[in-house]
Amino acid sequence: MNTRYLVPRDTTAIAVGANGVADAVRTALAARGDEATLVRNGSRGAFWLEPLLEIERDGQRVGFGPVDAAEVPEILAMDVARWPRHSRYLGKLEEHPWFAGQTRLTFARAGLDDPLCLESYLARHGFDGLEHALHLPPEDIVDEITRSGLRGRGGAAFPAGIKWQTVLEAPGSEKYIACNADEGDSGTFADRLLMEADPYQLIEGMIIAGLAVGAQQGYIYLRSEYPHTWEVLHTAIGKAEAAGYLGDNIGETDHCFHLELRQGAGAYICGEETAMLESLEGRRGVVRAKPPLPAIQGLFGKPTVVNNVLTLAAAATVMADGAEAYAALGQGRSRGTLTLQLAGNVRQGGLVEIPYGVTLREVLDCYAGGTRSGRPMRAIQVGGPLGAYLHESLWDTPLDYEAFAAAGGMLGHGGVVVFDDTVDMARQARFAMAFCAEESCGKCTPCRLGSVRGTEVIDKIIARDSVAANLSLLEDLCDTMEMGSLCAMGGMTPQPVRSALTYFPEDFA
Repeated sequence: MNTRYLVPRDTTAIAVGANGVADAVRTALAARGDEATLVRNGSRGAFWLEPLLEIERDGQRVGFGPVDAAEVPEILAMDVARWPRHSRYLGKLEEHPWFAGQTRLTFARAGLDDPLCLESYLARHGFDGLEHALHLPPEDIVDEITRSGLRGRGGAAFPAGIKWQTVLEAPGSEKYIACNADEGDSGTFADRLLMEADPYQLIEGMIIAGLAVGAQQGYIYLRSEYPHTWEVLHTAIGKAEAAGYLGDNIGETDHCFHLELRQGAGAYICGEETAMLESLEGRRGVVRAKPPLPAIQGLFGKPTVVNNVLTLAAAATVMADGAEAYAALGQGRSRGTLTLQLAGNVRQGGLVEIPYGVTLREVLDCYAGGTRSGRPMRAIQVGGPLGAYLHESLWDTPLDYEAFAAAGGMLGHGGVVVFDDTVDMARQARFAMAFCAEESCGKCTPCRLGSVRGTEVIDKIIARDSVAANLSLLEDLCDTMEMGSLCAMGGMTPQPVRSALTYFPEDFA
C-alpha cells in the first residue's frame, strides 16, 4: 500500500502552523515504523483551510483541514472507513464546493505536488508550451499570444501580444525579459503563491517570451519581503539549468536563455515598471517619464518586455493549450481566467481562479463565506490600495476590465479586500492619501505634495473643521493629482478617496 502525506510549504501555510503539522506527521510515522512518504507540496490557495493535510493512498487523495499538530496522531491512526467522521475531513478537494466551481488554468498544478520536483512538473504537462515554442518562428509565438487575448495581469491590463510585438520589431540584438514580481498591493498574494507552488511555470513563460522577442537574458525582480519565495525560485532556477531548460542550447536547440533572480528594494513604487527598471540597474527606484516606453528603451536602454508573474505564467498555458482554448473563456476583451485573492474581513480567504465575466457578488456569495466578524459587508476594495471602495450597488458589476472601468473601479492585480459595517470610510479615504504620501517616489509634485496635503485636509474633515470648504478643496486636490501625476501612484490615489466620498458621504458629514 503506497501512502503519501502532503503538507504545504507555502508562506501562508507555514505562518499558521504547517511546519508543526509536518513535524507531527514525521513523528507519528517514525513511532510506528511507517515508511510512508511526507511531501511538502505547494498550497492550493484555500488559506482558510490551512494548515491542510492531504492523504494519498492507492491513487485516492483526500484532505483534512484546518489541522492542528495535536490532531495529527489521531488522523494517522484512523481506519480509512472512519475518515469521513472526523470533524476536519474534507473529502476529495476537487469535489469540494470551494474548488469545484473554479476554472484553474494558471493554478492548475498548484498544491498537487512538491513544487521543486521537475519530474512532477513534466508529468503534469509542464514545458509542453516551451517544447511547442522551440519549433516556431518568433512571429508565430507572438501571434499565438495575441490571438489568445492575454492581457497584463499586473494591473494595467495591456495586451501582452502587442507589447511582445513591439519588442520583437524593435531594432537591436540585445533585448531583455523583466518579470515584475514586486507584489505589493494590499490583499494580493497570487504571484507569491504561484512562485512557491509552481515556479517552473514562471520560468517556462519567461523562456517562451525570450524566444518570442529574441531576448537571451531575463530577470525576476522579487519583492524583498518574500524570503521563502526567494529560496524556492533560486532552487528551481538551478534545477532548470541543470536539466537543460535554461542556459545555452535549450532542449538541444540553438536557442539560449539565461535567468537571474534579483531582490527588490522594499519600495511599493518599484512595482511600477520603470521604477523597477531603475532599481534593476542599481539606482533608486524612481518613475521614468514616458516616452520612451520600456518596450523601446527599457532595461539598460534596450528593448524590454516587462510583464507580471501571472502574465508570463499564463503565456506558458497559452502555448501549451493553444490560443483558441484560452480565448474561449471570458467575455468581451477580457479573455481567459481571472485570479482573485479574497482578503480582509472575510471568513474564507484565499485564491480563486474563474473566467472573466462572473459578477463580484457571485464571487462573494460562492467563495467568501461572509465576513469573519459575522457582521454585514459594507464596502469592497478591488484592485489594491489605489482601487475604488465599491458600494453594494456595484457588486453586480461583471468582473471584466471594461465593465469595472465603466463603474469607476479597476480590477488591478485581483485583490479583493472586504470591510464590514463597522468601517469608517472617511478614515479609509485618509489611508489612501497617507499610503501615497508614504510610498511616493517624490519625483512629481502632484503626488509628492498632493498626498501630504490630502491627508491633512481629510484630517480636518474628520475633525469637523470647515467641512464644506475642505470637501471642496479635497475635490480640487484630487483633480490635480489625477491629471498632473507622472504615474498611477498619484494619478489613481484619488480613486479610493472619491469612491468613499460618493458612496459613503455620511461618514464625512
